Amino acid sequence: MMKLLWLLVLASVACRMLAGRWPWQFLAAWNRAQTRHERARILLGVSADATRQDILEAHRRLLATVHPDRGGTEAGVHEANDARDLLLHQLESRSNSQ
Repeated sequence: MMKLLWLLVLASVACRMLAGRWPWQFLAAWNRAQTRHERARILLGVSADATRQDILEAHRRLLATVHPDRGGTEAGVHEANDARDLLLHQLESRSNSQ
């Protein structure tokens, strides 16, 4: 048990020395990215396997309600655009990696 603990400590220190970050900092960054994508999906009302067309249609529907000409705010428009861009970028990254 002590050997395993020492190996974990040494691996953590090696990670810090080589990458400049502790191992749990990598996990936290990954978790923040996942949370951003999940919030964008919820905002647009699309599933995780949504297509490009689904994302664009959901974005148009959302803009119809949050646009300043319809009683919404500019912040709502920016948030909708950011969600669309984030999900489209993720979709492109997935299709390029396959």
